[in-house]
Amino acid sequence: QPIKDNIEENISGINGQVAIKLFGDDLDALRRSAVEVKRTLEQVPGVADLAVVHSAELPQVHVVVDRKAIARYGLNIADVQDVIETAIGGQTATTLWEGERHFDVAVRLTEAARATLDRIPDVRVATPDGAAQLPLGQLARVEISPGQAAVDREANMRFVGVKCNVRGRDLGGFVAEAQRRVAAQVQLPPNSFLTWGGEFENQRRAMARLAIIVPVSIGLILAILMRTFGSLTCALLILATIPFALVGGVVGLDVAGLNLSVAACIGFIALMGQVVLNGVVLVSQINALRAEGMRLGAAVEAGATRRLRAVLMTALLAALGLLPAALSTEIGSETQRPLAVVVIGGLVSATLLTLLVLPVLYTVLLPERATLAVASGSRRRATAGGTTSAAS
Repeated sequence: QPIKDNIEENISGINGQVAIKLFGDDLDALRRSAVEVKRTLEQVPGVADLAVVHSAELPQVHVVVDRKAIARYGLNIADVQDVIETAIGGQTATTLWEGERHFDVAVRLTEAARATLDRIPDVRVATPDGAAQLPLGQLARVEISPGQAAVDREANMRFVGVKCNVRGRDLGGFVAEAQRRVAAQVQLPPNSFLTWGGEFENQRRAMARLAIIVPVSIGLILAILMRTFGSLTCALLILATIPFALVGGVVGLDVAGLNLSVAACIGFIALMGQVVLNGVVLVSQINALRAEGMRLGAAVEAGATRRLRAVLMTALLAALGLLPAALSTEIGSETQRPLAVVVIGGLVSATLLTLLVLPVLYTVLLPERATLAVASGSRRRATAGGTTSAAS
């Protein structure tokens, strides 16, 4: 959990899967709008841990200058503020040099004259002509009131945050519905706006990258398969099994009650590789049998029988290895579990597909004449490989 909180805070500065930031100049108006946003989000199904992010308040000494009083004595606010700054905070008067070192010399009242609140009104303020020194209590009101310990800023703008987590539904669908409701029901103050971020923002960026990575991965797989078999038909035959195999991953997510996430997408990519591997094993065996002169039907049947153990062992190895992650419910399982469930569920359908559907598709898409052409190509590559080895 500490690692998860740190990651969320590094993403948006707020601990929560969804972070809403209201930017503007008037903090009081922003806080009122943040309360309205919170009240609106309470109506969205799936919201959890909803709260407005408040900064801590500390007691502060406020000196409120009486403008009419200082005007009677010919003073302005800057004169009063300079006296307060010098008397309480201190102000540099000169610099003391000791060889090559130098130190600032600050002037301020003694500790006894500024230590307590009841002594501050006794600080003297000189009039412009220097004829009189007036106590600060006659020119301003000194009081203690709560004040903000910090003002949150981002991009040099003030903001008030609203955070929440999502339970029982997908993050993207929740944010889409929440955005519609907030836009329709919340009226923001003038010169202000809000942004949506947090884990949702990171997921959106990841999905945009996956929209590019997945087609590129499929293209690379197709190129490798064409290089392996020397036949576009064989390559497309193996790729045609991928959509059917992904059905098992989708069913696995539905049975486990999980939503599509970045981890689940990574699981689908891994599942694609496993399906292609099983298809290569089976199609290579069938092509090898055809190269030996076996008829199409007999080669398909014998190839599926001989590669049954290899396909099952490959699927069981991956499934059993990911089973602990699929059954885990501890901290960290929100990342590991979707990936494992997708791979295990997909391997079930992929194994059945490889052993039952792929041989049928092979017979339909590669009839006797086409299969003989593929087998001849395999025989020529095998002969060329043997000649090269003998020459070596």
